Amino acid sequence: MRCSFCGRSEREVQLLMPGLNGCICNECAERANELAHEYLGKIAEESVPTLDIKNLPKPEEIKKYLDDYVIGQDEAKKYLSVAVYNHYKRLVQKKTDDDVEIEKSNIIMVGPTGTGKTLLAKTIARLLKVPFAIVDATVLTEAGYVGEDIESLLTRLLQACDYNVKEAERGIVFIDEIDKIARKGDNPSITRDVSGEGVQQGLLKLLEGSIVNVPPQGGRKHPEQKMIPVDTKNILFICGGAFEGIERKIAQRLNTHVVGYGTNSKVRRVEQEKLLHFVAPQDLRSFGLIPEIIGRLPILTNLEPLDRNALLRILTEPKNAIVKQYQKLFKMDGVELIVPQEVLEYVVDKAIEYKLGARGLRSIFETIMIDAMYQAPSSRKRKYTVTLDYAKHQLEKSNFEYLKDAS
Repeated sequence: MRCSFCGRSEREVQLLMPGLNGCICNECAERANELAHEYLGKIAEESVPTLDIKNLPKPEEIKKYLDDYVIGQDEAKKYLSVAVYNHYKRLVQKKTDDDVEIEKSNIIMVGPTGTGKTLLAKTIARLLKVPFAIVDATVLTEAGYVGEDIESLLTRLLQACDYNVKEAERGIVFIDEIDKIARKGDNPSITRDVSGEGVQQGLLKLLEGSIVNVPPQGGRKHPEQKMIPVDTKNILFICGGAFEGIERKIAQRLNTHVVGYGTNSKVRRVEQEKLLHFVAPQDLRSFGLIPEIIGRLPILTNLEPLDRNALLRILTEPKNAIVKQYQKLFKMDGVELIVPQEVLEYVVDKAIEYKLGARGLRSIFETIMIDAMYQAPSSRKRKYTVTLDYAKHQLEKSNFEYLKDAS
């Protein structure tokens, strides 16, 4: 038996695989695999779908879609909708005689935890006609240190479009927890700030636009590893962070009282909640972001803390509302779940009391429903109503009450 491609015999190769009318050796099979990948890769790059400005979702349409899933935050939704639409327009722009080139407008969103920064990013990703990736800044370190290199941010984007580089080069990246890479202090230190200022400096070339060598599998770069060059000139970056304590920086700049005896506590609390409306680039700088990175994030918007009414709406109104999810889970077992309004209000009051935000609504509701979900599949009941007394009993016997003292 001989290989039908190279003619070598069974003794000259490691493996000879017989076919219908011939054989192929392992070396010829590997070479054929490489050629197929190379050819199919070129076809994939050439087959990047073209965007037509007439068929693109307009800013009002993008905001309307976000309204179906995210409650409130109208200002942030407008900023996001306009930025995404302008990003589309940058991609379809053609060279004209006036030599005007539209620059990309990266965004930074500031808002307390549980207000919907990551949810906005995940929701808008469903609508887009370009690759979208959500990445976390907390794992990033400078090159050469334990952790992920800055370039690994783009690995997720490549994975989102099956490593089609041309398509990835017009995508959108949402960098979450951007506040976690703030400088640790204003004073110079004898040690390097490898997960703070060092990461910010590494992000500069990505945000502005340059050709970056990306490790295909993410993580750390190795000298012998084959890199994928990606041009970030047309990649839109959206950053989000809680920036815990930035209100003090804003208050110092505005010369207002955050704490003290000047006003009563109720007025001070209202003032503190409104302080985020006045956030400015200099507040981000005093928080720990370097001026160079602030300059590359020209659009700054804030997310408002959620009030009681907004939290109530979050429980029932969105298409993927928490109550609707649990009702669907029960329906799959043939059980109808009924949650009265008084129980919803109790859940919201507890979320406000424990200062957990919208993210805490699910954990509180899960604690209340855990026993019911355990018993319902085996029970013969076809209707399950959650009473206020039952909800109170479930929370009281859990560890949630300890959070009151902790907060």
